[in-house]
Amino acid sequence: MGMTTSDVHGRDLRYFLAVAEELHFTRAAERLYVSQPALSKQIRALERQLGAPLFDRDRRGVALTPVGTALLPHARAALAAWEEGREAVRRAREAADGTLVVGMSTSPGRGGLLPAIRSRFTEAHPGARLKLRQVAWDDPTAGLAEGGSDVAFVWLPLAGADRFRWVVVATEPRLVALPAAHPLAARESLDFADLLDEPFLALPDNVPELRDHWLALDARGGRPPVIGAEIGGVDETYEALVGGLGVCLVAAGNAPLLAREGVVVRPVRGLTPSHLVLAWRADDTRPLVRDYARAAAELRPREA
Repeated sequence: MGMTTSDVHGRDLRYFLAVAEELHFTRAAERLYVSQPALSKQIRALERQLGAPLFDRDRRGVALTPVGTALLPHARAALAAWEEGREAVRRAREAADGTLVVGMSTSPGRGGLLPAIRSRFTEAHPGARLKLRQVAWDDPTAGLAEGGSDVAFVWLPLAGADRFRWVVVATEPRLVALPAAHPLAARESLDFADLLDEPFLALPDNVPELRDHWLALDARGGRPPVIGAEIGGVDETYEALVGGLGVCLVAAGNAPLLAREGVVVRPVRGLTPSHLVLAWRADDTRPLVRDYARAAAELRPREA
């Protein structure tokens, strides 16, 4: 009797994938938040359905059988397709509800930028809901790339720029934040040349374009930066500054986030400005997205 696809559920494939990737039932069970006996039972049931063992289990551990190896890419593809399906459903539901998800890595602040865009946007879409979403610094697209955000406030340069469109909402000088006890903190302003040998706080290296921008690679004349520490958020950055681990560049509009006790922010000569943009996916032509972008563009400040 042939097996129908309805016999195998997404959960079975998820369990199979966890064991195939961990090659260890206990670790796979921990990853899935299920008990190890329940996981083993489920895998045995799947093997019965498929009519062949998926794993060799012996004292040395767990290994995929040829049948398990054959199933692996298809299990991955099926689960990825299901995830895409769930994402499409989420987007369709939010479109029906008129919800727009606005991603950001730090609050844009900047003299009421968000409320000003909101009031213009809701004139065109009085029933729409705006949902603000904070995204960690290790995603330079603030959720756009993986689809969790519909529009996002991000910094240029944007990785994979051809996939996105944007409007500039703020053009600001890059300042430097220093520990208050730093010898250079006594000066009113600095030349970037004064900072070349200082240890810098750097963004994670999985965001190379932005990391390079905030290390001002374009102004170093080929001299590699000294990295004092990696930073992944505002509080972490503030703690690293107070702890004397390094200095860091900051856009003028974000300076108030760091200029607290023990940290000073100073102007720097010899640097190009930074650009905060509102971005969206190039293939996203929904009216909600278009009109939020238009509202942001209408508020665009004159170039300083």
